[in-house]
Amino acid sequence: FMSKDPLKHFSKFLSLVLRHQPEVIGLKLDAQGWANVDELLTKTADQGLNRALLEQIVAESDKQRFAFSPDGNLI
Repeated sequence: FMSKDPLKHFSKFLSLVLRHQPEVIGLKLDAQGWANVDELLTKTADQGLNRALLEQIVAESDKQRFAFSPDGNLI
């Protein structure tokens, strides 16, 4: 099920997997709560999430929920 607004859809999805239930997609967070961006994209590719969309979500998140590490490899 995809809402009319893919940004909103993926933002909610990312909140779920990055903040509450990473195990839903088999994602492992490190001790500081970071996830590897490539791993995240690999595990969500079948849902249509890609790097460009991820970068847009991070940039436009109204509450600044998400951030990339300085090298861009972690979220």
